Amino acid sequence: MGARIRGGLTLDANKTRSTRLALRAATVPERLILPLDQHAGAPSRPIVQPGDAVLLGQPIAEPQGDISAWLHSPVSGTILSSPPPPAGEGQGGGDGGTAAPHPNLPPQAGEGARSIVIANDGRDARYAQSPVDYPSLSAADLRAHIARGGIVGLGGATFPTAAKLARSADVDGIHLLLNGAECEPWISCDDMLMRERAADVVFGARILKHATGATQCTIAIEDDVPQAEAALRSALRETNDIAISIQRDIYPAGGERQLILAITGREVPSDGLPADIGIVVQNVGTAAAAARWIRDGEPLISRIVTVTGAGVSEPANLEVRLGTPVASLIADCGGYVADVQQLIMGGSMMGQALTSDQLPVVKAMNCIIAATAADLQPRGAEMPCIRCGDCAQVCPATLLPQQLHWHAQAGDLANLERYGLMDCIECGCCDYVCPSQIPLTQRFREAKPALLATLRARRDATTARAHYEARGDRLQRIEQEQRTRLEEKRRHLAGRKS
Repeated sequence: MGARIRGGLTLDANKTRSTRLALRAATVPERLILPLDQHAGAPSRPIVQPGDAVLLGQPIAEPQGDISAWLHSPVSGTILSSPPPPAGEGQGGGDGGTAAPHPNLPPQAGEGARSIVIANDGRDARYAQSPVDYPSLSAADLRAHIARGGIVGLGGATFPTAAKLARSADVDGIHLLLNGAECEPWISCDDMLMRERAADVVFGARILKHATGATQCTIAIEDDVPQAEAALRSALRETNDIAISIQRDIYPAGGERQLILAITGREVPSDGLPADIGIVVQNVGTAAAAARWIRDGEPLISRIVTVTGAGVSEPANLEVRLGTPVASLIADCGGYVADVQQLIMGGSMMGQALTSDQLPVVKAMNCIIAATAADLQPRGAEMPCIRCGDCAQVCPATLLPQQLHWHAQAGDLANLERYGLMDCIECGCCDYVCPSQIPLTQRFREAKPALLATLRARRDATTARAHYEARGDRLQRIEQEQRTRLEEKRRHLAGRKS
């Protein structure tokens, strides 16, 4: 039994403008740029060199460490350039495509991103990869195969999927939640995925169930996507192994912890993970990507991107090859039609401003908003906090943003920890309602690294102390064992002499 999420906002969704047209494939550019760090964790390591011929779906970079991901070529063609050195000689991404940049936006800013650049030969010659009979695999082998497909969380966090699934390996009675609660304004890629590819979502759900050993599976959607709900119910009409949960359309109902609370009534511990309470959450797009990899042998080389905003002629959802420049997507949607003030990757609440429309589509990019002044919430000059408490009323994590703000300004890490800064999900609700126009979320985001470093240092010190004490105990035990053996030897020798 679930519970209503705390706080949150009712916002204008602005989604119908991008869902009027059917999902379609975006133009594949002549050149594609594949950053090596488009997932959580360590960047991938290139396994190709300039001049190498590659096939569509061929691995071009391998993971480094446990939290990393494979990267595959989204086209067949030739490797044009290898990544630059990690420091100093950043490679610009100016050869990302042929679409012209918007004149009001700054030029392409590669900003030293380490990327592989591929020239598309237009043939889409495929790398051989056979489908997999996943029920015949053990859960561990299936997770390993999912990792080889470069699958990461497509809800925005891009955490490597296999690593997240592995956290539930030793937990009994896992409940798998597929997150289709697309609460961010403007974003509709998951809605369109569920409308048009519900069978992929359902098949992917069964794959992820097998990979986790889950005994329950629930697909969560909001109550404003009736077409997606109908498509999912049709895909599930002959089975009852997967449930559908309809959530109220409120922001940020799609947050992982908020969704868990709403569906199960259980809270994830402040310093814990969903797996600690027997739950694994994956995005519906992640499930569909796993389905295409297992069933069709197609790794994660594309994703659905919502292209919207008053600054674009024909908002739509496009299936986009990774590495495609944003300008190419704008061109596919009829081009710019108004004075674009800002390009935003993601929704209007948690999205990030882009420096250029020549930046490439990456695994995390679920939406591009070509925003005009009419699309943006006007922000006035920052004023002192008046202690109205509105921010606390809307905080879905039940924090006290005004207290966090004071302690962030003072750099008081002890009180930032005490008031739960690390529990802030950076949803922007507090910013939205603040009458003093204080950029609270930005302040909290800026304060987190220092607190995180302190927490890590404390953890490392605790670990080091535990190792030191364990070593001392071990040496003491060895010394005692040596004394015991020596005493026994002496008694033995004394017995022989007598």
